Amino acid sequence: MLAVDTDMRLLPAVSRRAAGLSLTAVLAAAALASLAAGTGSAATAPAAVSAGKPLAGKIIGIDPGHNGRNYTDPAFLNRQIWNGREWEDCDTTGTQTAGGYTEARFNFNVATYLRADLVKDGARVVMTRYNNHGLGPCVNRRARILDRARANVSIDIHADYGPARGRGFTVLEPVADGPNKKVIKSSVRFGHDVHAAMLRSTPMRISNYYGKNGYIFRNDLAGLNLTTMPKVLIECGNMNNAADARLLVRARVQRHIAAALAAAIVKFLTGS
Repeated sequence: MLAVDTDMRLLPAVSRRAAGLSLTAVLAAAALASLAAGTGSAATAPAAVSAGKPLAGKIIGIDPGHNGRNYTDPAFLNRQIWNGREWEDCDTTGTQTAGGYTEARFNFNVATYLRADLVKDGARVVMTRYNNHGLGPCVNRRARILDRARANVSIDIHADYGPARGRGFTVLEPVADGPNKKVIKSSVRFGHDVHAAMLRSTPMRISNYYGKNGYIFRNDLAGLNLTTMPKVLIECGNMNNAADARLLVRARVQRHIAAALAAAIVKFLTGS
């Protein structure tokens, strides 16, 4: 039983999720066999099964940027909120592809796939919105939601609108601003895990137009300034680029991105 558990933990995170059901079945069967043979105890089975859940006991925050009906209320979006350094708008509508596929929809789809992956890994997941047909919340309230949940790590999911010839993803990392000052180093480390997982597990390439080598530090975003846990924002690609857009609208690519983000979260929190 221990040999099976050790081997499974050596698999990549995406493979562990795919094999999660069979692992649970194998461990449960092994535990029952051990008890039947008189070599185990009732306490060994739950411990063995929980070993297959790398995020058991962890709280993960997900912020899918914008919302599906933000465009219906400009006055709400233009409300001014304090982002930790300056006043900014409550939120924006987000962008969209030339074909009208909205960033808000993309963000929510990836967040939904990510939530399912994380729950399979044993996490409790808190999202800043649970549908794509609402309004808001404002970006400062999104930060409060994740802070109050005492999330161990959080991620903001977005897509960008850059120059038509620009392609690729960028990881946005925080700058010390008071509330977040204790988690800058850990956020940078988490950002590196996200960057590596995106390269390894998705068709998206490093941005050639925004940031440097797929990273940029931002001090003007409430989502990064006001959160008190390790956190980054990812622009998953450029919706104004035809090649990126063709990828971003595909459910299969969205699932790959979600799986990459889940793998990064597991790596960050467990080291494996």
